[in-house]
Amino acid sequence: MSDGNGKTRVRSRTITWEDPAIGLEAAQSLSGMEYLNQLMQGRIPMSPFMRLVGIRLVEAEPGRVLFEFNPEEHHYNVANTVHGGAHSTLLDHVMGHAVHSTLPVEYAYTTLEIKVNFVRPITDRSGTVFCEGRVVHPGRRIATAEGRLTDRDGQIFSHGLTTCLVFSKSGG
Repeated sequence: MSDGNGKTRVRSRTITWEDPAIGLEAAQSLSGMEYLNQLMQGRIPMSPFMRLVGIRLVEAEPGRVLFEFNPEEHHYNVANTVHGGAHSTLLDHVMGHAVHSTLPVEYAYTTLEIKVNFVRPITDRSGTVFCEGRVVHPGRRIATAEGRLTDRDGQIFSHGLTTCLVFSKSGG
């Protein structure tokens, strides 16, 4: 696409990732905390999703995770801010991983619902965004968690709540 003066306005981005089967196999054989610790240590690869969005796990403890996200132009909507779907996706990711951090090896989870509140826009000038997820209720069948996207000073961009279904990996 041209700007009318013959200058190109097209940008490109190349993404590479490891075989997602490696992470899936690890997730099947590790507890949530073991999985997150190995991910943080680079012993198992980030998921293709994490590579695509550009998020990094920086802290994990039972019931809490912290990821970093550097907003870039390719995350933008037509208003030149990070798309609300990106806020929602990041929150879903961190809240789910907070629940995952509490699960023993025999259990997994899936998101049943999320609720997101948008407080202020994120742009590429916002700097590093911190994505924190914390478990509110670590139930045996239903778990809930909350998440926040903030700047370095703790100002909120968006926050949310999730409900997750906890289930046995064996199907029993």
